[in-house]
Amino acid sequence: MSTKQHSIVDSPYGPLTLVATDGVLSGLYMVGQRHRPAEESFGERVAAAEEPFPEVVRQLAAYFAGELTEFDVPVRLEGTAFQRSVWDQLVRIPYGRTWSYGELAAKLGKPNASRAVGLANGKNPVSIIVPCHRVIGASGSMTGYGGGVERKVRLLAFEAGAAEL
Repeated sequence: MSTKQHSIVDSPYGPLTLVATDGVLSGLYMVGQRHRPAEESFGERVAAAEEPFPEVVRQLAAYFAGELTEFDVPVRLEGTAFQRSVWDQLVRIPYGRTWSYGELAAKLGKPNASRAVGLANGKNPVSIIVPCHRVIGASGSMTGYGGGVERKVRLLAFEAGAAEL
């Protein structure tokens, strides 16, 4: 049986709930996030200073300060094989850049799977660190985001501005 713990940390985008399964980050959820699991499934609440959270918190703080462009904390992504393949591609999207759902589908070798890519993208359990916010519509439109389109726009504007420094 897996052991789960969670902690809540502040961010410029509201409180973030960090979830670890067997000591590895398995969830990063925003308030009101679509597909956010029930709070009861997050396990015991612990301080952010308790393992495994300090390094996650440190890297998130560096990211929000514009000092970190690539996370290297271990993550445990639980989903279908297709979802995991989409999430594996998300971490390849360069900081400050975006890919369309079609581009992401093409990189998976499934050029007609844009809709399925969008559904998998929306179920990403580790937002920000696995940057699902960097995926946009083919026309450049800010299509859905589990954390809300307003947060997506703010995250992309933040990364674009920080990338220019």
